[in-house]
Amino acid sequence: MVAIVVGIQLAISLGYFAVMAHVVAHLRHDLGMLAGTITVVLAVRVAVQNMLFLPAGALTDVIGPARTGALACALRAAAFALLGAANGAGGLLLSVVVMAVGGALFHPAAQSVLAGVTPEHRSRGFSAYVIAGQLAAVAGPPLGLVLLTGGFGLLSAVTTGAWVVGALLFTLLRREPGALREDSPRPGPRGLTEGVSAVLRDRSFLRFALTAAPSTLLTTQVTTVLPLKETDPGTTTLFFCVVAIVAAAIQPWCGGRGESPRLLRSGLLSAGAGYLLLLASPSGHHASIAVLTAAAVMHGLATGLTQSALFQAVTRCAPPRRFGVYTGLLSFLSGAVSLAGGFTVGPLLDAGTPGSATAMTGLALLATISAAVLRLPRPPAETQRSGRTARPLLARVLVR
Repeated sequence: MVAIVVGIQLAISLGYFAVMAHVVAHLRHDLGMLAGTITVVLAVRVAVQNMLFLPAGALTDVIGPARTGALACALRAAAFALLGAANGAGGLLLSVVVMAVGGALFHPAAQSVLAGVTPEHRSRGFSAYVIAGQLAAVAGPPLGLVLLTGGFGLLSAVTTGAWVVGALLFTLLRREPGALREDSPRPGPRGLTEGVSAVLRDRSFLRFALTAAPSTLLTTQVTTVLPLKETDPGTTTLFFCVVAIVAAAIQPWCGGRGESPRLLRSGLLSAGAGYLLLLASPSGHHASIAVLTAAAVMHGLATGLTQSALFQAVTRCAPPRRFGVYTGLLSFLSGAVSLAGGFTVGPLLDAGTPGSATAMTGLALLATISAAVLRLPRPPAETQRSGRTARPLLARVLVR
């Protein structure tokens, strides 16, 4: 099961990064779209995907991760086919909405499979899953550049094929993961609302999700901050390659260490340090390669540490057959903070050097505050040792 999910991650991520690295240039130069139109349409994808994470996670729990994953890949395949055929704003908008729905379904489905395997395979499986995604982030853009020699239509067709392969691989997961198979029968149709209600009433996990929500903003906003420092394309490419390589390299060390809050705190503080290093580096051609490389290492550590820690925290706290809705809530809150943060940071970056300094200082401060207030939900054993009587719902949530 781990091998299938990692294979899916590698195939679809190569296709995704191959297209997304070049889609803006295609829309701008090949289709002649205005920058404002492109920005709004791509923002719609992020917003729709974030809004759907919670119901998509609940749906994963009801119909199963294999069916959800196959549906997600099929929708993404259709989205990239539409993207390749789009010649105006209407077709582009339809493609990104379908892409958003598929993305919201894919992540809880894939991670639910990994969460359901035996503990000795779970950490290594998720590490391999992250490594596959990061390697694809490095190899995808050059692959896309090669395929672009045959036109954007060829690139989108190959990516569509990669997602079709992902859908077919999900159909091989006929057997339930062991940890899921041993539990109670899968929830019925009412499980959608019951799952959402249960996770929202789990105050311990909700508090954790709120304090950890800035992690996505802190690890992804650098993709906007660095290009707007006017670094040359070669330096920018090197920066993001270092981020991906470090995030992948740290995964073997992360496995099994998610029980400690220090893993997630270290990731958040690494992101904060990365923004301070970017603040210390001059803009444009005078940028220090050494400082930018150090910042890339910090952001790579932040990405690798936070992804592993968050997965292990949800796996530990989600009750049987509720991993999807739990990770959906965390993704929903993280996406909302990321979207709001993007709308805040963007205008500051447009304001020149003072605004850029304010944005990066604010991001570093947010990382420090989030790390300081972070509290992982208590595992069931701690609740039992405390000798206190938990409320029935909380007991059902905490005890596997």
